[in-house]
Parts: sequence; structure tokens; C-alpha cells
Amino acid sequence: MRNDPSGGWNRSAEAWIRFVDEGDANRTHLLDPVMLKLCGDVQGLRVLDVGCGEGRFCRMLSERGAVVTGLEPTSRLLEEARKRDPHGRYESGDAARLPFGDCVFDLVISYVALVDIADYRAAIREKARVLKPGGRVILANLQPFATTSPSGWHRDRKGQKMHFPVDRYPDEYPNIARWKGIEIRQYHRPMAHIMRAFFDAGFNLREFIEPLPTPQAVKERPQLGDNMRVPIFVVMDWRKP
Repeated sequence: MRNDPSGGWNRSAEAWIRFVDEGDANRTHLLDPVMLKLCGDVQGLRVLDVGCGEGRFCRMLSERGAVVTGLEPTSRLLEEARKRDPHGRYESGDAARLPFGDCVFDLVISYVALVDIADYRAAIREKARVLKPGGRVILANLQPFATTSPSGWHRDRKGQKMHFPVDRYPDEYPNIARWKGIEIRQYHRPMAHIMRAFFDAGFNLREFIEPLPTPQAVKERPQLGDNMRVPIFVVMDWRKP
């Protein structure tokens, strides 16, 4: 993993596709409603989805009338995105060196992708560069406290969840996250560092949300109830002046 420039994504691509196709409750019940609400009316907008994976959210925005470009560095995921959306636009590229001109897009999406990017400060500056004045970044990311402990909850002898551990929060460092056959490198950064990077790139914060599941969502997918104890995602809306 240390010498893998993809951070494990090349080896995990097939497992990721299966995981998404099986249905991730965190996305469908928790993040999608908030992300779509913050995006608002996207009819006719030029949208860039940075780290689009197999293109799921790109397709959702396209169905709502957006003109979407998906950017994805993992060749297998890019191939799958193009296969599932033959008429869509999907490009290979690095989030820290976006292959687009200045002031091109109305909206940039980062859907739990910033946590995978090594040079996140450069990636945030690049988002500012390619956005038109008044354009926005809609960002969903793991809560930084959650990335200090990628193994998740501490459990008692009966396997019951006791608490979510937090350690070395003020530092920046990589971790290995493993679930459902996926094994990838993710990066822990304190929230203050992430927000400072956006402020330094000239963005203004418009919205900050820690999504919680609805009672109906918890009824349908009981595991979402964990988010009522420890909300592990954050969603932000940043505007370029």
C-alpha cells in the first residue's frame, strides 16, 4: 500500500463497484438527500464531480438536467462510469492538477473524495481555480474524528458498541480503511486544517451540516441508528466570491 500511488483503489475497484451496487445506506439515506438539496436546481449548470468513482452521483445530477463532467483517477472505475453512462463525459485526472481551464464550472462536487487525496490543499485550490465567480463546492466528507480510528467502534466482550475512539486528532497522517473487501488509504486531517485550506483558497462557507438519519431511514436500515450516537459525516457548501 505504501508504494501504491492509487492508495489501494486499483485493487479495490471491483469490490467498490459491488459495494455501491449492493446499496450503501449512508449514501442513499443519509448523504444523498442533503447533497441534492444543497446542489439545488442544477438544470443547465456545468458541474464537475471530482473523484466520481463509477459515476453514480454524476448520473443523478445528469438526470436533473446538469451538464456533468466526472473526474476519476482509477482506470477501472472510469471504465465502469463510461459503460454505465455512454453519453456522459468522464475524464481521467488528478484532483490536485485538474485538467481544465480557469472559471469553467458552476458547481464542483466532492462526495467523500477529499479524504482519499494526498495533497488536499492543492485539490481545494484547484477547485477554486476551475469555478466561475459565484460558483460553489458541495463537499461531503468523513468527520475528522472518524479518520483517527478507521477500525471503528470499540466493542465489549459481547460485541456491543461501546464508544468511538479518537486519538492523535491534531496531526495529519494516512490510515488504511478496510470494509467489504475494500482496502484503501485515507487521510486524517483536523477539521480546522480542512476549513483553513478552503478559506485560504478564497472560499466563503455558506452551510455546515452533520447529517442525521430520519426515523423512517433508521426503521428501514437499523445500522443508520449509529449516526444518532456518532454522526460520522459532514457536508459543507462553499462559495467562490
